[in-house]
Amino acid sequence: MTTDEHTDRFTHLRPLLFTIAYEILGSATEADDVLQDSYLRWAEVNLATVRDTKSYLARLVTRQALNALRASVRRREDYVGPWLPEPLLLDEHDVSADVVLAESVSMAMLVLLETLTPDERAVFVLREVFGFHHHDIAAAVGKSVATVRQVAHRAREHVHARRKRFAPADTVTTARITEKFMTAAATGDLDGLLSLLAPDTTWTADSGGKTIAARRPIVGAEKVAALIMDLFRPQRRTADLRIEMVNCNNTPAMISYRGDHLEGVFLIDTIDGKITDFYAIRNPDKLLAVTDPRRISRR
Repeated sequence: MTTDEHTDRFTHLRPLLFTIAYEILGSATEADDVLQDSYLRWAEVNLATVRDTKSYLARLVTRQALNALRASVRRREDYVGPWLPEPLLLDEHDVSADVVLAESVSMAMLVLLETLTPDERAVFVLREVFGFHHHDIAAAVGKSVATVRQVAHRAREHVHARRKRFAPADTVTTARITEKFMTAAATGDLDGLLSLLAPDTTWTADSGGKTIAARRPIVGAEKVAALIMDLFRPQRRTADLRIEMVNCNNTPAMISYRGDHLEGVFLIDTIDGKITDFYAIRNPDKLLAVTDPRRISRR
């Protein structure tokens, strides 16, 4: 039976535990489920046997997150169209001072982590983002320390090989570019829009087949600009359409509403002053978590 001490310890570490689960799963909804299940398991633990609460709970949450990730592999393989992580609504200043945490929850990094195996992803997240020791990670993923070291090296090399050459722009720069993008799109300024796009800009839309969206990524500045011009053409705009700026995944993001109905979350990735990627999350199931701001932490 749970005690106040069980609850206090878990609540204190909840931002960290949620962040671990979210980065392993790429889903805030599934991360919430993992934390709920982990808390129920934690409530049955004899606290006198726990030497390090943080390590113990991190291991517990990692095991549950890995189980959930493995169970979702088939669903993701059968998913209609591109699969993108769920956007994470954050407090305006939640992670701005922690560069490692900010990059780790970025949409670009979460998309990259999707290319890892479940074990590689968990090991990479625990080691590179949260700095856990190899023996703690080994206990969390059920592998030997030697195997964990090998997996960590392989995952790190994989991520570094695919990470973009230039560092992502800071939030101030991204906000400025996002505002310029919104102005150009809303006014039909094609030249202004093209000036913001990298030559190989990619538009990736996640609808899960539940709303109208491109079923394959669209690549190339001209093609992406044409799509945006079509989306923002006057005939599509109505009086009840509004777009708000929020902080999702530690970057300025656009949320579109039609009346009170949330239609989509749009994030951009910018490098060297140009937009390289658009991420359009339109699947209504993935928008359920975009309600109240979340707290995340590496500690």
